[in-house]
Amino acid sequence: MALTDSGWVLVFVVCDLEAGAALIDSALALNSNLALAWTCGGWAKLWLGEPDAAIERLEHAMRLNPIGGPTRAGGIRTGIANAHFFLGRYAEAISWAAMALQDTPDGQPGLRISAASNAMAGQAEQAQRSVTRLLQLYPTLRVSNLRDVLGPYRRVEDVLLYQEGLRRAGLPE
Repeated sequence: MALTDSGWVLVFVVCDLEAGAALIDSALALNSNLALAWTCGGWAKLWLGEPDAAIERLEHAMRLNPIGGPTRAGGIRTGIANAHFFLGRYAEAISWAAMALQDTPDGQPGLRISAASNAMAGQAEQAQRSVTRLLQLYPTLRVSNLRDVLGPYRRVEDVLLYQEGLRRAGLPE
């Protein structure tokens, strides 16, 4: 747990993705049944620009702890939705985002990826519904300040794609 938590702090707070991911990998080497380490490692892989590895880790976390509570399950499903989005698999991203929103209906990450995925898949009405709900809950969110609420994405192209999806969904500049 200490290695996982330390790795998460390095990844998410300090934005030292490599060092944090290495600590999480160390935690997994010591305890391959630690669902939290698989979850944190999945998000780290996502932010490092490795969506396939992120899916593998996040799905493994779900297998280890399938009823991990709504917040944790929602976070895992949101991560998987994001990974599919970055792989251009918008239908899969929409499906995972919908499951995430069942767990945490008002979660900003789930609403964001739902809006962006639906927009990129050409489902404008559903994308707009997600943006409307997003702006009801988070009225100051804009494309221009999106980077302030996203995780520490390494690849600029991932952030640009996310911004484009939300722009198409109707999130104001």
